[in-house]
Amino acid sequence: MSVKKKKGAQVYSIKKEQHRAAAIFVTPLLITLILLFVLPVILVLIMSFTNWSMTSTTRSYVGFRNFIFVLKDPRFWKAFKNTAYYTALKLVLDTCLALFIAVLLDKKIHFRRFFRIAHFAPVVVPITASSLIWLWFYDPGIGPLNQILNFLGLPSMQWLYSEKTAMLSVILFSIWKGIGYNIILFLAGLQSIPESYLEAARIDGASERQVFFKVKLPLLSPVTSFIIMMGIINCFKVFTEVDVMTPNHGPLESTLLMVSYIYDQSFTRGKMGRAAASSLILFLMIFAFTMIQRRLGRKEISFD
Repeated sequence: MSVKKKKGAQVYSIKKEQHRAAAIFVTPLLITLILLFVLPVILVLIMSFTNWSMTSTTRSYVGFRNFIFVLKDPRFWKAFKNTAYYTALKLVLDTCLALFIAVLLDKKIHFRRFFRIAHFAPVVVPITASSLIWLWFYDPGIGPLNQILNFLGLPSMQWLYSEKTAMLSVILFSIWKGIGYNIILFLAGLQSIPESYLEAARIDGASERQVFFKVKLPLLSPVTSFIIMMGIINCFKVFTEVDVMTPNHGPLESTLLMVSYIYDQSFTRGKMGRAAASSLILFLMIFAFTMIQRRLGRKEISFD
């Protein structure tokens, strides 16, 4: 009996030490989360219901006045329209092009490792530095892109300096900057497909086109779903490249996006309450789009 009690005491002592060690290791993470996430979120919630301003020390409760102002502001809806356009076009082009390149790199071709590194290289380049380089590419006078167009006998373009092409120019840069990450994800998904599935389809008489669309593409649905979900989140919070390449939101505010609108309300106009309300609205939009995408991604895929 005493032996059992001693063993039980030892087990209890070991569990107590494990719990204590776990608490010690988790405490720094909890402190970090509280300081960098929980407290800022609470502060944003408080600010969104006040007339918090950087130009005044008087702060009082104003209810939903900030939300009403933002939702009635034409600039907010223009920013939303531009962000939706940016997100839709970038997601379609980025996803399709990344999948196409990943399929090519999955085949046995010469210099395959070099091409994989070359496509991923822009991802690790600091976004500010690469944005400044592309500013030179887009220069209407001395930029290489217009020189290439002139060499091909095509007219020059204004790129970032025209209302019609400014957003498209930013999208092309964003695709170049981030496509390597999606290529790696698609390539990993393609290489994780069991070869027995592909061989079985070929034995049944399926062509390579049918193997891709009936076997590979459905099995890539989890990877595709993840890429689309992360793409929606990243597109709705894009800021740096737009701010560097078009500091004043482009011609006629053609590149005014959601985060740029929030930045303008907070640090340009000093209206922290309106900026906080805009941030919460942006969060709800991202959350809604993400939930819709996840619901669509859960649908059963037919192999017929």
